[in-house]
Amino acid sequence: MQSLYDMDAPKKATNLSLNSDLLIRSKALNINLSATLEQALKEKLANIEAEKWSGENKNAIKAYNEFVEENGCFGDEFRSF
Repeated sequence: MQSLYDMDAPKKATNLSLNSDLLIRSKALNINLSATLEQALKEKLANIEAEKWSGENKNAIKAYNEFVEENGCFGDEFRSF
């Protein structure tokens, strides 16, 4: 499976604007802002890519679902459950 992004790319400093209370509370709990933002961006990117993939493959998914509805799944005759 292809990676969402280059995991080996170097880190890059950036400036952000955050809600000041959110920042104070996060720092008080020793939350690593960089790691948290990276995780949130990774999840957001994965969700967007999944939605994009679904849209690009909508017709194929529809055709497959119609086939299964009419004919059953491939290999159903070999299933023991």
